[in-house]
Amino acid sequence: MTPTEASSRSIDLCRKAPVIPVLVIDELAHARPLAEALVAGGLPVLEVTLRTPIALDAIREMAKVEGGIVGAGTLLTPEDVAAAVAAGATFGVSPGATDKLLSACEAHDLPLLPGAATASEAMALLERGYTTQKFFPAEANGGAKALKAIGAPIPQVTFCPTGGVSLKNANDYLSLSNVACVGGSWVAPKDLMEAGDWEGIVALAKEAAALPR
Repeated sequence: MTPTEASSRSIDLCRKAPVIPVLVIDELAHARPLAEALVAGGLPVLEVTLRTPIALDAIREMAKVEGGIVGAGTLLTPEDVAAAVAAGATFGVSPGATDKLLSACEAHDLPLLPGAATASEAMALLERGYTTQKFFPAEANGGAKALKAIGAPIPQVTFCPTGGVSLKNANDYLSLSNVACVGGSWVAPKDLMEAGDWEGIVALAKEAAALPR
């Protein structure tokens, strides 16, 4: 898969809903009902971060949910890419980008949202063919104002800002012409998962899915 093809598939995913849930899953039993709740609430694209020992198993379970599109986040190495693809991930997300990581995703036909924090990083990815990128960490890097400023001279790139994005500031990003969606963890709070309050997560997902773009 070429970077251009990867970015085309990534932008299609970003346009399916205003929010891509960023999920940290500690208990495998939560994986399937969580995916079902988020999809039922209108958020079909799900990013499972590879930050816990059961993340790959969680991807396998969530990939069984009808209507869900499950990807792997926190991809750092070619080994991460291979493991994610084997688990059933259909897209990837990374906090940054290296040549080895990009090449691995291209070799495995895995669409990637590569992370960029600066204009130079965005330009380097654009030079390789990545027109859809992740802006991370969004709030720590100046928030929506910074992303708007970066977008002015680089209008070819569309972003999914992640990192500190919440229901309170999501509209600041979604109103920008260079933003397709945002990534956020607020739609799957740990306390609701531990309580098994899947209806509560459905409600949060519906609220997020209704955000204007």
